[in-house]
Amino acid sequence: MTHDDPTPPPSSSRPLLEICDLNLDFGTPRGRIHALRNVSLDVPAAQVVGIVGESGSGKSTLAYTVMGLLAENADVTAGSILFEGRDLLTMTAQGRRSLLGDRLSMIFQDPMTALNPVRTIESQMIDIQHHEQGSRSEKRARAVDMLHRVGIPDPKNRLGAYPHQFSGGMRQRVCIAMALLVKPALLVADEPTTALDATLEVQIIHLLKDLQKEIGCSILFVSHHLGAVAELCDRVAVMYAGEVVEQGAVRDIFRNPAHPYTRALLECDPGRIRKSTRTLPTIPGEVPSLLGAKVGCIFRTRCQHAFDRCVQENPVEYRIGVDQVARCHLLGQERLVSA
Repeated sequence: MTHDDPTPPPSSSRPLLEICDLNLDFGTPRGRIHALRNVSLDVPAAQVVGIVGESGSGKSTLAYTVMGLLAENADVTAGSILFEGRDLLTMTAQGRRSLLGDRLSMIFQDPMTALNPVRTIESQMIDIQHHEQGSRSEKRARAVDMLHRVGIPDPKNRLGAYPHQFSGGMRQRVCIAMALLVKPALLVADEPTTALDATLEVQIIHLLKDLQKEIGCSILFVSHHLGAVAELCDRVAVMYAGEVVEQGAVRDIFRNPAHPYTRALLECDPGRIRKSTRTLPTIPGEVPSLLGAKVGCIFRTRCQHAFDRCVQENPVEYRIGVDQVARCHLLGQERLVSA
């Protein structure tokens, strides 16, 4: 079965979500911005896959592309996004809408803007169940139960409150409850802990972990927080300037990072700093402009190990061990030396 077939039969052995060679541009007055380039990523059933990288690396763009929530100037120029064997990019608008809030669900960064400020939590949680059968009282009972499961105290009375009557952490719990209320096959979480303090972040991560195991859904978890990814995710993809530069099992990536960018990211993680310091480590340089065509390794201007080949050729994917791949010319050089 090829990726060109829009409706291949679902298979228990294939990943729930398969992103293959995805390219996406944004049209601007200055030219086309190549925001995603040759992105390939699988999300297996009942697993949590994290996407990490600096701001501007394309993490949220990838998440919004999966959900079909793109601006008018966005243009998918190549690739496929297969969800349960069907290509989301070739589906009709009606077909895609039928999946949203049912098989596909999303948690957004800012819970205040994700919720309607002039409607009660009850009305919003009942509306999100529009695919479900049952009376309003049955849907209300399900909403109360889910609010209880995400740790909202006195859920029966709180159901009638408005979003501004909840704290930031409680609003995010409401958003998680709404996203999981429909028991989706895939939950896309776009930095759901960014607006929270460290204590609340830990609570939300543990909550997501418990609910994911209970419901059995897959999660595509976008984050810049490496500690959260290490705690929650089974697999991780590292993005830089619109490309996936390395991916694999969380344990492999964190213990044996193969790409220079992945190593640099891990070295900048405050949780790994052993000595007291007033200066946090950073990666020198800036994320490059994504305007126009790019030749060579996109990370070369910030890489300590760059050599001539990095300027002239786009790196291919090299396999490290059983379940880890990275795009770096150094890996090709190492193979030549070992041979």
